[in-house]
Amino acid sequence: RLELTVENPSCLWGRVVCGADGSVETTEHYTTLQAQMNLFYQDATQDLNQLKPTSLEEGQVYVVYWAVKKSWCRAVVRSVITDPTCCRAFCFLVDHGEMIVVSLDKIRVSLQKFLQLPFWVRRFHLARIQPITLRVSVLEEKVELEPSRQWDFSATLYLHNLLRASTQTEAVLHQLESDSTSIELYLTISNIKICVNDDLVANRFACYSSSGLDACDRFPLMLSPSILTQTALKCSDKQMEENLHSPSEHGGMTLLFPVLLLEWLNPEPFNSDPDAVDEVVSSGDPWVEGILVHSTHSMEPCSTLEDAPITDSLRQVLLRKNYRTLSPADRYSWPAVARGCNTFVISQNADQPLGYLIPLLTHILLNSLLLSHLSSSGPIAVLLCPGWEKAQIIFNLLEESKVSQTLHPIIVLVGIGKDEAKAVKFPKNCLLLVTTPFTLVRLLSCHCFLFLRLYHLVLDEADQLFTFAPDEMATILQHFQKVTSSEEKASCPRQLVAVAKRWTSHMEDLISNHMPYPSIIITVPEEAALYGNIQQVILMTVESNKISELLGVLDFSSEVGQKTLIVANSAEEVEDVFKAVSNKSAFCLKIHKGLLDQLDFVIQQWRKNIGPGTHIILVSTSECLRGLGIRDAACVVHYGFPPSPKVFGYRLFCMAEHFRNLPKQDQTDSDSPVSRSVLLISERNARHVVGVLRYLERTDAPLSPVLFSFAEGVHVAREDQKTDRPFCSYLKRFGFCRYDRSVCPDRHRINPQSDQSALPSSGVIEVLPLYIKTASVFYGRLVRQNDKEFDKMASEMMSYYADKKPGAKELLEGALYAVQEDEIFHRVKILALPDHGESIFYNVLVQFIDIGKESDVKSHQILELPPQFHSLPNQAVEMVVCRVKPADAEIEWHPKVTRAISQKIRGLQHRARAVLCLGNTVFVDPMVRVTQMPGTKTFINEYNVQTEILKTGMGVNNPEHLDFFRAAVQDNSSKDGGHASRLEIKATF
Repeated sequence: RLELTVENPSCLWGRVVCGADGSVETTEHYTTLQAQMNLFYQDATQDLNQLKPTSLEEGQVYVVYWAVKKSWCRAVVRSVITDPTCCRAFCFLVDHGEMIVVSLDKIRVSLQKFLQLPFWVRRFHLARIQPITLRVSVLEEKVELEPSRQWDFSATLYLHNLLRASTQTEAVLHQLESDSTSIELYLTISNIKICVNDDLVANRFACYSSSGLDACDRFPLMLSPSILTQTALKCSDKQMEENLHSPSEHGGMTLLFPVLLLEWLNPEPFNSDPDAVDEVVSSGDPWVEGILVHSTHSMEPCSTLEDAPITDSLRQVLLRKNYRTLSPADRYSWPAVARGCNTFVISQNADQPLGYLIPLLTHILLNSLLLSHLSSSGPIAVLLCPGWEKAQIIFNLLEESKVSQTLHPIIVLVGIGKDEAKAVKFPKNCLLLVTTPFTLVRLLSCHCFLFLRLYHLVLDEADQLFTFAPDEMATILQHFQKVTSSEEKASCPRQLVAVAKRWTSHMEDLISNHMPYPSIIITVPEEAALYGNIQQVILMTVESNKISELLGVLDFSSEVGQKTLIVANSAEEVEDVFKAVSNKSAFCLKIHKGLLDQLDFVIQQWRKNIGPGTHIILVSTSECLRGLGIRDAACVVHYGFPPSPKVFGYRLFCMAEHFRNLPKQDQTDSDSPVSRSVLLISERNARHVVGVLRYLERTDAPLSPVLFSFAEGVHVAREDQKTDRPFCSYLKRFGFCRYDRSVCPDRHRINPQSDQSALPSSGVIEVLPLYIKTASVFYGRLVRQNDKEFDKMASEMMSYYADKKPGAKELLEGALYAVQEDEIFHRVKILALPDHGESIFYNVLVQFIDIGKESDVKSHQILELPPQFHSLPNQAVEMVVCRVKPADAEIEWHPKVTRAISQKIRGLQHRARAVLCLGNTVFVDPMVRVTQMPGTKTFINEYNVQTEILKTGMGVNNPEHLDFFRAAVQDNSSKDGGHASRLEIKATF
């Protein structure tokens, strides 16, 4: 079925509105495209300077605003009219078939994602016929009909009348041509189907053309409706495809036009979600980009690496590390950091130190006051990291940045040993120290005089620093304030830079009391709302009662003027909410994808100044928020649950003008209403409750016990889905998970089936550590008396491979092989095979099943393992030394601790007491090295492994290590009716 606009029978503009099978897929595609263009070009976050064309070219495609439809449409510029007052363009709307005149300010460049669909409107002409006209010969005194180049107005008017009377319009594609497509047009009038081409000939408006028809065929042929219908039905999809690609006998291409394939018009796949394409035009305005910038200094953001305020040598460092694109946080924070301002940044990429390190180094290197203080000793800058791993990463970056010759950075990590901090010696020329809060406090206690010229303090991942070392951070900030606040150092470049991923309660004190005249940049909207002190209100309700809860929370009688934004997830929800709210409110607006022609009106009404007692309520979908550009809402109601944290944050950012501004606290108006966010949670939002609770626990919002109960139920359900996952390694090592259990992918509940073990769960055992994974976790063998099977197998393998070393013919994942290492042959299992292509030399990840380690070995080193060596079970057992953990809230053992323990215990038999077994893991406490006095029957304890770990100064006692497992034992016992657990966890802890 076609929609046609007729200029004349040789120029019909039309588009398909229904396929031969009744499909409306084409219409839906173009409707979606139209809505997406309206959302994009109405988006207040877009930079108009980049969207407006610098010049207009005839024949090029642009996007123009069509006032009649109040919509943005694709158009081709036919001609440009320039006069002293304005510039206008004649544009043809390629999806509507209309010619309009548009001023230059209503024209935008067309993005590639909006050009994937072909132009919907195409030009057609009636096939097989040409116009005729009356030729009057005065001399010969006769009148006759003859072919003409132009259609008479009467023919065009007749065709208009036919189309007006028609109830159905169909076309058969006759021939594809460059400028238009010839068709046979069929109309249904009063249940009679006629061929317009033949009807125009029969009514003497046209004659048959000489091309495509023999002379004997040039007469009107009227087909009956039944014949036409049968012909259409009998034409199969396969025939349609053959007709599309096979020339007809007339040299053209024949097929039913309604099944004209999108692939023919559009060689590229249609992207139904252009928002998924990363093609965002930056506006340069932080407010409209969803970025909070509160600063006492006026600074222009940098847009590219070329105009960034950094030195050329450091710019080359970034280029070598492929750091070529500046993040939003970089663009707004680098000018402040490079100028030496106190800067606070929250961003998603806060864990990438290059984002702040390069402008900081630029400022230090270019600071003219630097050289005047070289007479004293000690660093001028300290960079605090949340742990030794991050400190090492940053120190390596400093080494790579070639600043060592000037700043001479050092990394210092000291343990809790009594005299360890005293023994630290600082090079005299050291200007930059990389360390952790715990180490710095220990250094301050005995080397305070070395930190008297400290002018730059950098807090890497500040949220982690304040979470795990709050007391140490308070001591450090107090010292920093003391040494930088003296009058003689008033002109010194005092600077504090804090970078974090999340807002915490400690940061308010940090900014207010330790960062005068700060620049605050927050690129995560939901974190900006926490900083802004937005009140969070949670309403637990059933889905069927959401409207009532919504009406109950809205204040329709406030004496203060206010603006409320209600966000729904669909157009249907918008209509339902609007209907309910408009009965209560005198001024209620609505907007969704189907009402985009009213977007300008809604924006105009919302932005009007309101007086006391006026309450404006706007109901919208999330996708329309960018076009609205709202920043002054006093209340946001999440009627539709936000599908992601990003969407939730952008909704909250609609209240950005009411956010607390810490650099300008005196602007706070105590009489202004408290801005709040109201979140409706129903049974449909169960899977999101845990994430919501994690966010709300960081606010002052009162939380309902029902919410905690709901979240706990979700936790239990998620744990039930982890039965096939391995047990959390951190829970085994230290008794706690390094992550929140809701985000940790591993299991936190004992599973009687998978955790069932044949290993000893109590009593004294002999262990032989062979592979030291960490200071408190190693793999090895349990040494049993009269158990010589492994020694026998090892001896036989040595004998077998002494004569021949057959290489593996075929490598299979999960199969057993042999590998020689240090004159010893080990059994290995292949864990993963790489995609090596045609290469014959490549690495294979294997597990040494009798040692426990995993490593890469070269493929040509893998040997065939005879079947007689397959029968003995894997000998490697994981062993965990209990009641010790890393000091200073670290989550991993420092390599020097692991190295020291490995050198002491590897390959030596130890005696231990088993206290618990879990699958292939044995927990031991204590574990000691026992040796026999020569010539006697006396045994002595040479050392205790736990004690050796504590002696390094980087470990502490962990008495709560087994608390989780004790609780699990009691829980399992109660479930088993008081009997011992099937896991046989029956040791005395």
